[in-house]
Amino acid sequence: MRNLTLSKECVKNIKLKKEISTQSKGRNSFVFFLSRDTMNEVMKLKLLKECLPYIMILIVVLLLRTFIVTPIKVHGLSMYDTLQGDEIMILWKLGEVERYDIVVADIEVSGEEDVVIKRVFGLPGETISCEDGKIYINGSLIEDNYGYGETSDFEPVTLKENEYFLLGDNREISLDSRVFGAVNQKDIEGTTNFIIWPFKEFGTVEN
Repeated sequence: MRNLTLSKECVKNIKLKKEISTQSKGRNSFVFFLSRDTMNEVMKLKLLKECLPYIMILIVVLLLRTFIVTPIKVHGLSMYDTLQGDEIMILWKLGEVERYDIVVADIEVSGEEDVVIKRVFGLPGETISCEDGKIYINGSLIEDNYGYGETSDFEPVTLKENEYFLLGDNREISLDSRVFGAVNQKDIEGTTNFIIWPFKEFGTVEN
């Protein structure tokens, strides 16, 4: 009888082990099911985490170029001999525009839009003129250490609020405010005085 009792207990233990094994397999299958179902989401989150620094850098660069600073390419010889016509410069979009600043401006000539790089001479509210190749502001002679060649005379021009009078340093060939008129402040993209290319010219423009 004792051996029979032991046999029943053994059978009971075997059944219990099978139930435990079955439950364990079910739990493992459930865990495996959850892992496979969420794998794509986990991978996406991991990829986003890895890319986030680069996304932030891209956003900062775009904001800088849009609102603060951007590279610009000089074309032509209208600013010779200050600029040679092939430089790449840094354009600063913030800050006040002052006399003698080099600026980039959007202009329109004969119905065609263009972007030019010139130097500021006349400021809002001033009257600018040129007589005998010399430039006058409100009737007073001002320094002009930038003109290359002879500056053609022009009649007095009184600037309105937010208007600027621009001249190219190469006075004999420059298409500037003597032709397309005063430029509104909203059409001035910014100021520039720093060359980044060619490397031999790297640095601030000498005025």
